[in-house]
Amino acid sequence: MITFYKNSSNGLIKTEVREPKSWIMIECPTESEKNYLFNELQIPQAFYNDIEDIDERPRIEIEDGWYLIIIRTPFKTGDEKLPYNTAPLGLIFKDDIFVSVCFHKIEVLDDFVVYTERKNIKIIDSFDLVLKLLLSTSIWFLKHLKQINQLIKHAENNLEKSIRNEDLQILLQIEKCLVYFITSLKGNDILFHRLKNIKNINETFDSELVEDVQIEIRQAQETTNIYSDILSGMMDAYASVISNNLNIVMKRLTAISIILMIPTLIASLYGMNVPNNLENNMLGFWYVLIGCLGFSTIGVLLFRKKNFF
Repeated sequence: MITFYKNSSNGLIKTEVREPKSWIMIECPTESEKNYLFNELQIPQAFYNDIEDIDERPRIEIEDGWYLIIIRTPFKTGDEKLPYNTAPLGLIFKDDIFVSVCFHKIEVLDDFVVYTERKNIKIIDSFDLVLKLLLSTSIWFLKHLKQINQLIKHAENNLEKSIRNEDLQILLQIEKCLVYFITSLKGNDILFHRLKNIKNINETFDSELVEDVQIEIRQAQETTNIYSDILSGMMDAYASVISNNLNIVMKRLTAISIILMIPTLIASLYGMNVPNNLENNMLGFWYVLIGCLGFSTIGVLLFRKKNFF
């Protein structure tokens, strides 16, 4: 889907056709939109192919006056096995052409447009738009991290009631999401520092905007690392609980086996076809039974004293 936005003092405004210095937003591009990028805008095809790669890392590249900046953005996948992931957002610009291309439906772009309208934010130039999008992306990382934290709390509450494989798998899935977040934020941070150090351009950057971007990226990184550490500690704790429960069960089974072995041994000895001084006694069976019960009771008391039950 292709959408055109023009810059104004009241923020970004949607237009029906492309105007000079407008923002061309393309999400999940079709074949006709792909041809539009190559034939009408003359965008290098290598840039388009790089953005299409889901594993493309954040970076900046210059070719024939065209700038390609790739930012990793978070999004909901709708997949239970991996609820959150990150995707490359490609920003391609030259002169009065600015194009954003993403092959996944992400919430960052639409939210950014609404934010500019609500706050009457004006875009100064292409690099100013890149920094603002990078800032918005970092904020969305924090939003998704809050949602991930709710998933962790929900799984933790379920595990307190009963340790089930399903709840443990949820924690593993969340841990995988956090790994993707950490990697993407680290790449965005490296990209941000490269942008700051671009000669002849960094002097035009808004110092407050640069500071805000740096703070939000750092906060997103620290929050992600904290959640990852908490989740890792939680997984280790539940692994210890599962191991401890298994040890308790095995200990009880061992005690029960020993207690049951006592009457079995006595009954086996007096069940042999040899003289045992009780073969002619009318109460021999009851003597053996009482002996079995007595020794078993002593065994139960000893094991309870040792906290086997």
